[in-house]
Amino acid sequence: MAKFRYRFNPESLSYDRIQLTITQKLWRVMAYLISSLVVGGGMLLIISMFYDLPKERIFRRELVFLRTQYELTEKKLDQVEEVLTDLQNRDDNIYRVIFESDPISSTLRNAGFGGVNRYADLRGYKNSDIVLETAVRLDKIMNKVYVQSRSFDEIFEMALDKQKMATAIPSIVPLERYTRIASFFSHRRLHPILKVYRPHMGVDFTAPVGTKVRAAGDGRVVDVHTSKGFGGYGVHLTIDHGYNYETFYAHLSKILVKVGDEVKRGQVIAESGNTGLSVAPHLHFEVRRSGRHVDPINYLFTDITPAEYKELIEMSKLGGQSLD
Repeated sequence: MAKFRYRFNPESLSYDRIQLTITQKLWRVMAYLISSLVVGGGMLLIISMFYDLPKERIFRRELVFLRTQYELTEKKLDQVEEVLTDLQNRDDNIYRVIFESDPISSTLRNAGFGGVNRYADLRGYKNSDIVLETAVRLDKIMNKVYVQSRSFDEIFEMALDKQKMATAIPSIVPLERYTRIASFFSHRRLHPILKVYRPHMGVDFTAPVGTKVRAAGDGRVVDVHTSKGFGGYGVHLTIDHGYNYETFYAHLSKILVKVGDEVKRGQVIAESGNTGLSVAPHLHFEVRRSGRHVDPINYLFTDITPAEYKELIEMSKLGGQSLD
């Protein structure tokens, strides 16, 4: 029920109701509104000072969560960098040393990313410094991971090549069975037929005619001569093993391969004989590295015991009697 205001009229000795003008009514309404706003704003300010609003509570929780996640991310990045450093040390100081390869330069490992605008979208915010620092650090780690991944690919290829090299380098006795080694590697040996001193660039294994001759390592047949009197070596063949190695087999009775054939270590390639300038059935075996003759005894170690190999070394010092 509306409340009215009255004013005493001395002339009529009665109370007259006060009629407000429209302007007065508007001012009264505005006064109520302003006072309500002031009181309401004050109460809201007091509440906000001592109590969190729902949205603020959500924002605060999200901020705490993000800070926690940031700290966890930093710890994980520390762990990743520690693992990467260990892998880099193993790579440079172990793996590449084994495979005789130069270490990766620190410039390449720690290369940054070019372009001043790469992180432009991350600037201008309240916590831009933190975000930028993390972004730059993460990019550097990703670059290191990429470089290390490529390095491991390279090492894997080197390992495969080393495995291939290990089976290619001559390292077994080229006869399935032999009686003895009659003559060893020497730069001056009396030829049994020509009776002159000249280099003996191989090893003579005595063996019956027809004894199986084996490839000393993986390779490709590059030379075959079936003439029994060619150059004094009679029937002979040459295998290119790659990696600057060749082996030479002479005084054969029969050749079982042809030029261009790929052979495996231990594969039977010929039969021993007594062709050419030879005084007894045997196999003359040579090893060449980078075009130069080397002592085959140093390569005959795979299929014999250490004691047998030591005995061969001692016997090689005695020289023996050349059979060709």
